[in-house]
Amino acid sequence: MSMVQKIEIDGKQVAFKASVAIPRIYRIKFQRDIYKDLAALEKAISKEDETVSNLDMFSLEMFENIAYVMAKHADPDIPDTPEEWLDAFNTFSIYQVLPKIIQLWGLNVKTDIEAKKNFVQQTVK
Repeated sequence: MSMVQKIEIDGKQVAFKASVAIPRIYRIKFQRDIYKDLAALEKAISKEDETVSNLDMFSLEMFENIAYVMAKHADPDIPDTPEEWLDAFNTFSIYQVLPKIIQLWGLNVKTDIEAKKNFVQQTVK
């Protein structure tokens, strides 16, 4: 099961897709664990002031990579690298986009857990 949500970035509606394939795609492309990276980013922005960015370059790159993977998963026609994809935008706030991506991922995980729970209950009967 997957979930798609459009998020406005730089005046454009961009589709993002969360599914069970995302952790694998992210791991293969960037050799990193999306669960750990999302948790670190969520923790970092929860204590940040949107008017002052104190996120380090590595955190910004993690955000860009996660956003890119989820956007590419939703729309295979976007460019093949995060750099090319980011070139399509002038500027946008990580503090406005990242919480929506985290929320989308959370909804996907919740839906997946509920589906598994219902499947187990049905097979036990």
